[in-house]
Amino acid sequence: MNILVLSELFHPHGSGAELATFLYADMLSRTDCNVKVVTNRFGDEPSSSKIGSLEIYRIPLLGEAIDTKYSILRRSDVLITDSIRKMIKWSDVVYVPRFWFSAILAAKALRKPVVAHVHDYIPVCPLATLHEKSKSTGRCDCSIFHCSAKCIYEFEKLRGRRAGETVASLALNFSVGRVLPKLVGLSDAVICVSRAQRDIIAEKEPWLRRKLHVLYNPFLMGTDTSMTGKDFGYFGGRDSLKGFVLLCKALLHRRASGSEQIHVQATKLRNSEPKFEEMLEKLGFIPYSRLDAAQFKAVYRQIQTVLVPSIWGEPWPYVVVEALTQRRLLVASKIGGIPEQVEGCEGAFLFEPGDERQLMETIEMAKSLSKDQVNDFGMRNKEVFLQRFNNESSIRKFIRICEQLT
Repeated sequence: MNILVLSELFHPHGSGAELATFLYADMLSRTDCNVKVVTNRFGDEPSSSKIGSLEIYRIPLLGEAIDTKYSILRRSDVLITDSIRKMIKWSDVVYVPRFWFSAILAAKALRKPVVAHVHDYIPVCPLATLHEKSKSTGRCDCSIFHCSAKCIYEFEKLRGRRAGETVASLALNFSVGRVLPKLVGLSDAVICVSRAQRDIIAEKEPWLRRKLHVLYNPFLMGTDTSMTGKDFGYFGGRDSLKGFVLLCKALLHRRASGSEQIHVQATKLRNSEPKFEEMLEKLGFIPYSRLDAAQFKAVYRQIQTVLVPSIWGEPWPYVVVEALTQRRLLVASKIGGIPEQVEGCEGAFLFEPGDERQLMETIEMAKSLSKDQVNDFGMRNKEVFLQRFNNESSIRKFIRICEQLT
């Protein structure tokens, strides 16, 4: 089977979604499938390369753009070039794993089946986050194609955007944003990364239900990182949706109550502002910028408990997978796909999303455990997770989905 992957970003660029795309492409190329990837070219990267039998082609797509969700659509002209058309014709299935939704139109024009992969809530929310919540249901009240101005404004305010950026977001999400879910709906199959994500999309848009498939993201299984410290770890940076503000409030409550200070090893938090650095230090953060693999491993050794205080429904966060497979305790929000990931893991402690006092109490509970208890919980976390999820099962199901379309 020939599979063409059209992804505006490809690992090591991007984040968890791009890592999943890379793992799928790599694992598929190790089967009987022939896999080609087209992605953006950064800096002095080669225009083409191979990893084993996996072929990667890089072309200028994004420039200096930050918002890939919309900037990639401006390069729809690439899809009608002879080289891309030849690749689409070569393929048996076109795989669109992120935001290059105009590629779905190009593939359908050439009568090729398309598998779209959603790592957020883009089919039912232009913002992709379901940020604006209903007090009664805990779900987003905005209807598809009609993300409210209030929702967008609150979202951008939460992200710390300036007035001009907020206006631009309103304009894009009220115009182009309404088209994106329709483009996703043109695909032949839509992969969701958790049952929780699938159920939300199916509930809000029942017409998509027959196309939805749940397929858990593959993951890297590196060597265990030994645990030498007792610190907590947080890897969401200053992103409010990742729970940074919530975590700061919880640590502030601990400090005000006179509790012994904890240390939180935190990535993507280095800042040149002295007041910000001082605030972090007072709350117990040990901030870093982005770390390479060796640096990250050294920091992870100091971490006993991983904190995931997200306030948006992350469908399948890799930070949770890493904590469980690395035998760490986990303190996380009971939201999105997280409860599904940690089912049966006794060393995973969940709290109600957005509740800083409950977060503080859960941190205290994790802190009170002895070293033997931590090691025991960590071992069981890993065993339970690996009994429930594995890469071989994911790749077999991916191939079955593709075979059903050809």
